Amino acid sequence: MLNTILKEVEEKMSKSVENTKERFSHTRAGRANVSMLDGVTVEAYGAPTPLNQVGTISAPEARLLVIDPWDKSLIKTIEKTILQANLGFNPSNDGNIIRLVVPELTEERRKEYVKMVKKEAEEGKVAIRNIRKDVNNKLRKLEKDSEITEDELKSSEEKVQKTTDKFIAAIDTALAAKEKELLTV
Repeated sequence: MLNTILKEVEEKMSKSVENTKERFSHTRAGRANVSMLDGVTVEAYGAPTPLNQVGTISAPEARLLVIDPWDKSLIKTIEKTILQANLGFNPSNDGNIIRLVVPELTEERRKEYVKMVKKEAEEGKVAIRNIRKDVNNKLRKLEKDSEITEDELKSSEEKVQKTTDKFIAAIDTALAAKEKELLTV
């Protein structure tokens, strides 16, 4: 029972770190990245559809994204959706594809992105701490129900704390890397 709980902690905290890194990837660093358009949905065929399901998105150059819609009649809708998403892109099309030039980031904008990434990191750390709290409550309940001894409780709480520290350090490492990426001109 105890080993199952401790294994579960590892898995949940690992997922929190991966989720935080995933959210970091949506913050642009001046280079074109197809994940910048994740979360953009287009009204296609009467239903909101993710942009990557209505065409091919590629980054042929460092500061250029190209969207090649499978249905060319959606080009105007895609352009309008990208403008409404307020991503800082000015789409242009030639009737077949849409080009998005990724503007160079200003120093001020870079600092804003760093603040956003720090907020994402803090949310990831809070999620990890909440997992720790939930597991510690489970462990205390087991001790109260006489399923584990007080020594096992203390030992398990220490293991949970070490695991928490490890995953918070992983978020800090990912944050430092993203911060460096954002501030590099």
